[in-house]
Amino acid sequence: MTGDRNVVAIIQARMGSTRLPGKVLAEIKGSPMLWHVVSRVRAARTLKQVVIATTTERADDAIAGFCREQGFFCFRGSENDVLDRYYQAAREYRADIVVRITSDCPLIDPKIIDRTVQAFLDERPDYASNSLACGFPQGLDTEVMTFPALEAAWLEADQRYQRAHVTAFLYENPKRFKILPVAADKDYSTHRWTVDTLEDLEFVRAVYSRFKNRTFLFQDILDLLNREPALSDINRSIMQKVLQEG
Repeated sequence: MTGDRNVVAIIQARMGSTRLPGKVLAEIKGSPMLWHVVSRVRAARTLKQVVIATTTERADDAIAGFCREQGFFCFRGSENDVLDRYYQAAREYRADIVVRITSDCPLIDPKIIDRTVQAFLDERPDYASNSLACGFPQGLDTEVMTFPALEAAWLEADQRYQRAHVTAFLYENPKRFKILPVAADKDYSTHRWTVDTLEDLEFVRAVYSRFKNRTFLFQDILDLLNREPALSDINRSIMQKVLQEG
């Protein structure tokens, strides 16, 4: 239980993706990808608010307009200083605990969000993440931090990559911040469920097409891929390239 603490999920989103411009509003089963991400995040029971954090760039007027149409909370801030965008959004929405989600994860699982947030609430670290330890597929990433930890990063992070990646300052300083990795029960890290390329988008569309409703979860996808392993071939080359580069 979150008690009186305001747990706010902030979903970063912008139209200017380098590899796949406009992907956040790309259509998946009749709705923009961002709609699916927000709907899934909203289903998490440990959250009190969900906010989309986009930029003040003209291209992102489309995201702001979409949020208005849907009644989604929207904050607009710096394009490149994503850490500042998160901090300002968290301050405006009076977050006690900030949950970081990215908009390229249309298969994100609300139960895994809850699992990560609940581990954070139980153990009381400064920062928790389910991507620090191998386990979950790429695309289910959930990071949780206290507002004071986010503020410390905002005040002190002075490297460009730290400002772009939001939480790098925290996990790079484990002696200062209490860090909690949240691991999966098994290692599913060879699965790629995020959307960064056209192949990734085609994979996600194929997954959505196999389900009548939109509320399928992590285990449902694993079961599907066990039945239809060829689906993973759609973006397998992208995953192999990532593993080689990593």
